[in-house]
Amino acid sequence: MNNQPIGIFDSGVGGLTVAHAIKQILPGESIVYFGDTAHLPYGDKSEEAIRSYSKGITEFLLDHNSKVVLIACNSASASAFEYLKKEFENRVILIDVIDPVVEFLKTRKINRIGVIGTKRTISSGTYEKKLNKAIPATTVVSLATPLLVPMIEEGFIFDDISNAIIRTYLSNEILEGIQALILGCTHYPIIKNQISKIFNFNVEVIDSARIVSVILREVLDKNNLLNDTGIVKDQFFVSDYTPYFEKIAKMFFEGEINLQKSDIWS
Repeated sequence: MNNQPIGIFDSGVGGLTVAHAIKQILPGESIVYFGDTAHLPYGDKSEEAIRSYSKGITEFLLDHNSKVVLIACNSASASAFEYLKKEFENRVILIDVIDPVVEFLKTRKINRIGVIGTKRTISSGTYEKKLNKAIPATTVVSLATPLLVPMIEEGFIFDDISNAIIRTYLSNEILEGIQALILGCTHYPIIKNQISKIFNFNVEVIDSARIVSVILREVLDKNNLLNDTGIVKDQFFVSDYTPYFEKIAKMFFEGEINLQKSDIWS
């Protein structure tokens, strides 16, 4: 199984931040990525719908011989991770993007943590529940920021429109006094610098991509699944083609990518 790919999925371009971090930490690994652009954003979907999408995509990634499946989406991690573990136990190793961040923050001394994410991620309370259990002395506050994903997917980044939207959200009094801010959506690292700048770089911005990639390396090593063949082949699939997805993918992966449309829902 060593030369089989790492399966990664997200609702759109957000998971590319995780895929990029994986390629930096594990350059010898192949990846197969699925962006469910036909259904984005997941943040305003029901838990039942997200579970259904996540199950279908996991089956797709297993059909492409994935040795591990990484849920590179906070909404899916919050709503479908436990469900997928039951559905696919003994078939594949599953990794989410929430638990690694919680484990990382256990090693830090932070009194007040903020979380921003989609409506689904925030309403699930997953971050708050897990952080309160792991580090009960720390105060956790959450804020839904639903406009950020469609803003990013539409290409409104590094401009006056995006700066105005980001500043409006981050000026919310609930985030006052935070020492760290969890980017509870894998789209958000694309605007990480803008977020840091609004806080005058005084707040530690927690990007899950690298944290999850380190955990993935540990999991592969523990299970003797590291690719030592020297053969690397990356594949990128979307359920609905969007020019912006290809643009962002090429930005992260520096050149041409093998992007294919695969409408697994038809």
